[in-house]
Amino acid sequence: MADNKVVVGVDGSDQSQAALEWAAAEAVRRGVSLHIVHALGMPLIVSAYGGPQRFQPTSEISGQADAVVTSAREKAAELQPSLKVETVTALEEAPLALIRQSHPHDLIVVGSRGLGSVAALFVGSVSVRVAAQAPCPVVVVPSENGKPTRTKLGRVVVGVDDSKNARRALGLAMGLAAETEGELVVVNSWEVPFPYDPVAMTSAGYQPQDDVFEQQSEALVAELLADVMDDQREDVNVEVSVVRSRSNPVSALLEASTEADAIVVGSRGRGSVRGLLLGSVSQGILHRSKIPVVVLPKHADEDE
Repeated sequence: MADNKVVVGVDGSDQSQAALEWAAAEAVRRGVSLHIVHALGMPLIVSAYGGPQRFQPTSEISGQADAVVTSAREKAAELQPSLKVETVTALEEAPLALIRQSHPHDLIVVGSRGLGSVAALFVGSVSVRVAAQAPCPVVVVPSENGKPTRTKLGRVVVGVDDSKNARRALGLAMGLAAETEGELVVVNSWEVPFPYDPVAMTSAGYQPQDDVFEQQSEALVAELLADVMDDQREDVNVEVSVVRSRSNPVSALLEASTEADAIVVGSRGRGSVRGLLLGSVSQGILHRSKIPVVVLPKHADEDE
């Protein structure tokens, strides 16, 4: 089995520089190597006498690629001198290149360029496509002036519900927070599904719906935490806060992440345009979050 690693996509843009900085910091936290991937996106040639092949890059394209990769390697060494760095220049498009370079227990890091357009929901930017189809968790890093908005993991927010992905997302979030003995904030949002008169129901002897849903929320989160904590090392010291909200999941997570360093979400998306690549919550968080978002794609990071 190959050693675990952090894989980051670079293209010379400010967004990829921010992703590189975050990825380098995370690789050091994990004690693993950093794999820098630069994708050329060379077009395919379809021949009647053989399978599809890609155009080979010209000397000019190769020179530009070498410059991008060399600059990224030097930047990583400057940021984290002790970090082991490897580089890959791939002929295919960025999403495919990043996915092919990754394995279930790795971590992919990308910049957030292109997430703000409506077209990205249907065509799929690099970030959205990778986050939907990767074999491992994917971190989408927002940037300001070429710098990541956060590089630490002192406070990690995770959204949970009663789905199978919730436990895996919670486990991932707890692992991230444990890297720095940080704080984990668990968010389970709920809302009353129909209008009701709380005074009338209480006077009639019924328990208020708010109390019922709050109790269910507390029980769900407690069960998930107990399950995940059993799988953690005994020496992991993570402070857990539970936040409940009656707003929709996206707003609840964003509200809870005001002072956070990262948000973790599990995706229910189908990995295709039909499924909008990611679930609605993942899409909403990616498009609105100002801090790094860690997406756990459906079936990613699962042992076969």
